[in-house]
Amino acid sequence: MNALLVAGTDTDVGKTIVMSALAAYWQTYWSKQRLGILKPIQSGEGDCERYSKLFGLDPAEVTPVRLQSPLAPPIAAEREGSKVAVERAWQAFGQLRHSRDFVLVEGLGGLGSPVTRETTVADLAWDWRLPTVLVVPVKLGAIGQAVANVALARQSRIHLKGIILNCAHPQSEQKIADFAPAKLIESLTNIPVLGTLPHISDLMNVAQLAQAASQLDLERLFPGNLWMFSDQAAG
Repeated sequence: MNALLVAGTDTDVGKTIVMSALAAYWQTYWSKQRLGILKPIQSGEGDCERYSKLFGLDPAEVTPVRLQSPLAPPIAAEREGSKVAVERAWQAFGQLRHSRDFVLVEGLGGLGSPVTRETTVADLAWDWRLPTVLVVPVKLGAIGQAVANVALARQSRIHLKGIILNCAHPQSEQKIADFAPAKLIESLTNIPVLGTLPHISDLMNVAQLAQAASQLDLERLFPGNLWMFSDQAAG
């Protein structure tokens, strides 16, 4: 499939940062290929606005379903006297898939976070047949979060392509090794760690974002034929 879901272990783990870095890398090195960015459902402000400013995208195209309250979607929708319009999000995804060469999709919350009263982000990944990368924050507890979420992904029959460790805050090499040791996480999950995204000081700087993404094992995330279209080799 010409799409990838960027999922997380929880809220505020860096999904938007990883999405922005991957999109910045794409814009820098694969500009001949058309990239779509989708945050299918958003509660409150934030991600959609960032993508719009960074990449000059139409907010309505990025996020087809908007809810006002920064709460879990089914709760936010009930407060507004409505239901979560998953069908509208699915239609927007289909349109992007047909009009773009590749689509990056950002999940909401963690894999176990609710989309509706009956479904979670993991269910959406399966229903939409989305290959997935799991973002794990570099902090105390990262190992357990990774193991638990990989177990959920397997239970939900998700094609998990890898794990990205994300430094939302500056971390020393020793802290990274202590909090989120890649080899141990791989041993416990049998899922490859595709690298560690370093702390990015300016999240609106496309060059910084692209440079950070270049440190990841991107060939595991994107179709091999994309590398034929690189405008230049990443340093």
